[in-house]
Amino acid sequence: MTAPLIVVVLAAGKGTRMRSTLPKVLHPVAGRPMIQHVLAAAAALEPAQMVVVVGPEGGAIAEAVRPHPVVVQQEQLGTADAVKAAREVVEPLITEGADVLVLYGDGPLITPETLARMQAARRVGEDAFIWLGFRPPDPTGYGRLLINEAGKVSRIVEEKDASEAERAVDLCWAGLLLGEGAPLFHLLEQVKNDNAKKEYYLTSLVDLAARDGLASAVVEGDADEVRGVNSRSELAEAEAILQQRLRLRAMEGGATLIAPETVYFSWDTELAPDVVVEPNVFFGPGVKVAAGARIHGFSHIEGTMIEAGARIGPFARLRPGTRIGPEARVGNFVEMKATSLGAKAKANHLSYVGDAEVGEGANIGAGTITCNYDGFAKHRTTIGAGAFIGSNSSLVAPVNIGVGAVTGAGGTIVADVPDQALAIARAEQNVRPDGAKRLRARRAQLKES
Repeated sequence: MTAPLIVVVLAAGKGTRMRSTLPKVLHPVAGRPMIQHVLAAAAALEPAQMVVVVGPEGGAIAEAVRPHPVVVQQEQLGTADAVKAAREVVEPLITEGADVLVLYGDGPLITPETLARMQAARRVGEDAFIWLGFRPPDPTGYGRLLINEAGKVSRIVEEKDASEAERAVDLCWAGLLLGEGAPLFHLLEQVKNDNAKKEYYLTSLVDLAARDGLASAVVEGDADEVRGVNSRSELAEAEAILQQRLRLRAMEGGATLIAPETVYFSWDTELAPDVVVEPNVFFGPGVKVAAGARIHGFSHIEGTMIEAGARIGPFARLRPGTRIGPEARVGNFVEMKATSLGAKAKANHLSYVGDAEVGEGANIGAGTITCNYDGFAKHRTTIGAGAFIGSNSSLVAPVNIGVGAVTGAGGTIVADVPDQALAIARAEQNVRPDGAKRLRARRAQLKES
């Protein structure tokens, strides 16, 4: 049997370099708060429990990580002190022999694969602790992992305390640790704060473990995976790395991205095989695109299901709650919100369709608006299958346009239109012979006077 796993995510840092009222770990990367990326990666290991350590003002973080429990680190006294704060919650599992994985809420790029390699190393060997290492292009500023002749971690030395030979080592500690729970918490009680900042650091565990005859091993990860985010510029770097991963995932899944570097994904965007995405498309959270659909350039899509063979854009905006049916068409400068567009229905130009149900094969003429908001509440518009809505129509909701019905161009439709009926709601055209000639003459006379 393998030991149960506890995941402790440290999120008590103040994040002052972000210069934001939003807690650092709640800043989004690819449309999802950083800490939720971390929790998702850890969840792939199927831990018995995940606990988040927050500071005294961590209420917003606690809300964001529900249903996982949180504990409060009353003072920011270092990483070892933060892990100690979780003991009150995880103690029952520690007595059952659980392992503890320590992660950081501001490290959104860590992958389940790397965490699984740490777990595998812990299971197959006799090492009490597994430290995640990496080799950055420039190791300046990082603590170095020193490896002894047996291939075990003998020491973690901070750069300011390192000798010239030790500074030449390029294997650095990423901050992540997986250890046997009982000895981990036993040794945490012995960590001292005899350093310049008077803080308690997890790095002290290496020496303490060696003293007790407990071995430590290292697993190496990619330098990009272990990036922490402490500033807006680092947030942008993390976004760029994750976007590149998401683009590769989409293309490996069979989608075509004509200019991949210009397409921005949310963490949960789903593109089926043979979807084509043209340049400069933005996907917000909650988008699924079925096989054979094409997203034309400069479209903005969120919270939308696009079914097989549909065509979107260019310059279309699809907002949450929208569903585009098979082979339907949403054209340039069309906005939809909370709308179902039926199979082969079309809204090709310059329209707003909100809170609406549009039937199969219906046609929405250019300039059509569903007037769904009266200043107090939203109301729905229903357009039947095969209906034709004339250009520059205003459909004042709540209103129903029947199956096969037609509304004349320029109409303001305020009442239901029965099936197969024709509704014309505009003033009768009045043609006056020579009226234009007389009008110009009067205007010229007024100008001269």
